[in-house]
Amino acid sequence: MRKLALSRGFWAQVACLSLWPVLLSAGTPDLAVNLSACKSGWPSCDRSRLTLSEMTDVTRAGYARNVWSCRNGLNSCDPSRLTEAEAIGLAVALYDRNVSNCKDGIASCDRSRLTGLETREVAVAERLRQISACKGGSSPCDASTLTKLEVAEVALAQRQRFVSDCMAGVGPCDYSTLTQPEMSEVTLAERQRNVSECTYGWDGCDRSKLNEKEAAAIDVTVRRRNMSDCMDGRDGCDHYLLSRAEAHTLAAVERARNYTACLNRRGYCDRSRLTPSEAAAIPLEPRPAAR
Repeated sequence: MRKLALSRGFWAQVACLSLWPVLLSAGTPDLAVNLSACKSGWPSCDRSRLTLSEMTDVTRAGYARNVWSCRNGLNSCDPSRLTEAEAIGLAVALYDRNVSNCKDGIASCDRSRLTGLETREVAVAERLRQISACKGGSSPCDASTLTKLEVAEVALAQRQRFVSDCMAGVGPCDYSTLTQPEMSEVTLAERQRNVSECTYGWDGCDRSKLNEKEAAAIDVTVRRRNMSDCMDGRDGCDHYLLSRAEAHTLAAVERARNYTACLNRRGYCDRSRLTPSEAAAIPLEPRPAAR
């Protein structure tokens, strides 16, 4: 009996040792998740489950996360944890960001931190931004701050934008204010846009504005596109637009497709449309074996 008990104990230990890699691998994902949580600074982190090497990695990740928080102005930033080099780098980054904010006129800008040269550069950037806003018709634009030359430049830019909008069909266009050359450009652009819309079948097409040559070219393009849609079985196919020859060609292609589908038993097959010779060439469906 004693030998039997010892034998059983020995084999139980062997079984446990053989299962150890499985148990170890089963816990690996959970350990990896915990390590990731610790590196990210999440509350679910359990530091007691970390190895010494992992603790080092987590500490480094914490330092890097703190540097990132400080550079991005987050409340989680702890300046006391920065090294001297990191603190200097942070001060430089924050200073440059303030100068950039002042020049761009966005976010927070502390002018008291600017040098005299930087203040003048910011003033120039603001003036250029003001002129650009006036030229583009956006706000804020204070025309009273512009010089005579700048007023002329803004007036020219606004005129060019007005003509450009008329040519593109953007918003209402006051044709009475156009010069003869501008009217010619706008008329040509409108004609080209209408031809394009008719060619692609868009809602803005006005066929009454097409000349005979344009209408003929568009009809050819529309017919070709419709035939292509019908051949490929797309929704854009309009059978009413098909000529007799196109309808005959499409019917022949469809008959061939139907015969191939029936022959290969793949795809939609309508046996009623097969000719007697086609039907005879197709083997009968195998019957399921009787049980």
